Amino acid sequence: MTVHGERENIPSVDKAEAPKALERFTDTYNKAYRELDPALASQVETGPLKAITTADLKAQHASSPDGNPKYPSLELSDVTYHIPKQVGWPKFFVADTDSNRDDNRWLFVFTRDGADEPWKAAYLSILGQDEVPDLATDKDGWAKPVRAAGPAPKLATRPDKLSAEYTDYLMTGKGSVFADGQSTSGLRDTRKKYLRTPKFWTEYIDSPAQDAQDAPVGLRTSDGGAIVFFTSHHRQKQTMAKGFRPNPDPQIKALMTGEAKKAVTLTRIAESAVRVPAKDAADPKVVFLNRLEGVTAAKGE
Repeated sequence: MTVHGERENIPSVDKAEAPKALERFTDTYNKAYRELDPALASQVETGPLKAITTADLKAQHASSPDGNPKYPSLELSDVTYHIPKQVGWPKFFVADTDSNRDDNRWLFVFTRDGADEPWKAAYLSILGQDEVPDLATDKDGWAKPVRAAGPAPKLATRPDKLSAEYTDYLMTGKGSVFADGQSTSGLRDTRKKYLRTPKFWTEYIDSPAQDAQDAPVGLRTSDGGAIVFFTSHHRQKQTMAKGFRPNPDPQIKALMTGEAKKAVTLTRIAESAVRVPAKDAADPKVVFLNRLEGVTAAKGE
């Protein structure tokens, strides 16, 4: 009997297939960093994680064209797979792992758009041991997904609105969706220090993610809320005062088009994991659990 994933409410991935997807990712990721080859990473990554990794590999390859054969392999262990039941495509699952890099938990979100396509990692979030939310499950032990688009029942805010709400907050400082913290009020405070200095002044433009490959995904937590992974885009233009010239670091230069005579514009992408409370929670503000940001392009003027 054939089960149609586009019509039936079925687990997003077979329990035996999920470890194979993680192993394929790890093996290819390590090979990509040994060879410093963005094309290899693209075989196992998509969305914001692919954008960040591709730029990083491109920059490293510029200074080490023969690769990095001594790259210390990433090793993942003690894995818990959170597999939701879903109807239609795309589908996703989350691998909560230990790594040989630190004492934190590394959460990978794997997605694919069809049964004939490979699983690719779209998000990576690094959380402390006590920061990983307790995820809700149904009577059969499957994780409970959050609807990516449209109103999410009983949540303080819609997952598909998070990127726009976040980037609007960074631009204006207005809104009551997010709790204060390093990625919200702290980031705005840091930016204020560099708006105008004796050597340069800085402009910031933040914009929500709109591509399908950057779509948010989420899982319900046992307290009635959700953990949601979402993408945002950020640009920063630094213009030098008279008598000064930009001096970007080697990785930025490797990604740069044009010549940095007076100004440099950096394009960044951020992938974030947030805890979205239930609508009736005592404190309904969204809390950032992790935010990873990478420069994906640079332009000199």
